[in-house]
Amino acid sequence: MKHTENILGFPVSTETLDTLVDRSLRWIALAERARYFVCANPHSLEVARREPSFERAVLEADFVVPDGSGIVLASRLLGGVIRHRITGMDLFRGINARLDAGGGYRCFFLGSTPQNLECIRKLMALEYPRIEVAGWHSPPFRPSFSERESRAMIDEINAARPDVLWVGLTAPKQETWISAHRGELHAGLIGPIGAVFDYFTGTVPRAAPWFLDHGLEWLPRLVRQPGRLWRRNLVSSPAFLLRVVRQRLGARARGGRDGS
Repeated sequence: MKHTENILGFPVSTETLDTLVDRSLRWIALAERARYFVCANPHSLEVARREPSFERAVLEADFVVPDGSGIVLASRLLGGVIRHRITGMDLFRGINARLDAGGGYRCFFLGSTPQNLECIRKLMALEYPRIEVAGWHSPPFRPSFSERESRAMIDEINAARPDVLWVGLTAPKQETWISAHRGELHAGLIGPIGAVFDYFTGTVPRAAPWFLDHGLEWLPRLVRQPGRLWRRNLVSSPAFLLRVVRQRLGARARGGRDGS
């Protein structure tokens, strides 16, 4: 049985967080090849529509989670069953809790600043003491990496022998980089989780629980960073929902013709 919904051409998982964490742990234990997930929100799917490399990265992911209240709303409008978000932080916490309970696992952090990575290392030792942080790397802050830079990062990651590679390069750079190099990376699971690096350390505070519970986590972020986020929330999200409505109307029209 296929546990996904077609939302504007992208297969979004309908499974629970626990089920996805279970699956991730099996992949980590098997370590047959690098698997990765994508956290989808309206903005990222709008970007994927315009950027073929990002679209390919989303379509090739081993699962895509509804990280965004707009995805949940889209599922409702399209008659789907998704009723709750699954965020990058949910997966980060859920997977690490299970790895820590088992003990003996290794992880690597790619992205962010050296100072933030050092904070992550210290917090991991406190919160997940049975997971070894085998390495971390702060790459240059630029839109893309040269072949030489990518090769150096891959070699450093593989030398650390991580079970999990956590990537915080922001979308779509992190997903396209993973998609391009997954065949060279020796990790059971790769998690592109973007801003979770900053949320975990408190460098960027998460919204209050009320905003999280009501699907409004984006609002305090927009107030804090209007210059960076206005296009995401005031352009991409409405455009995404308009296309969802068109998909629904199109499906109804086809259903009417089929039933006539």
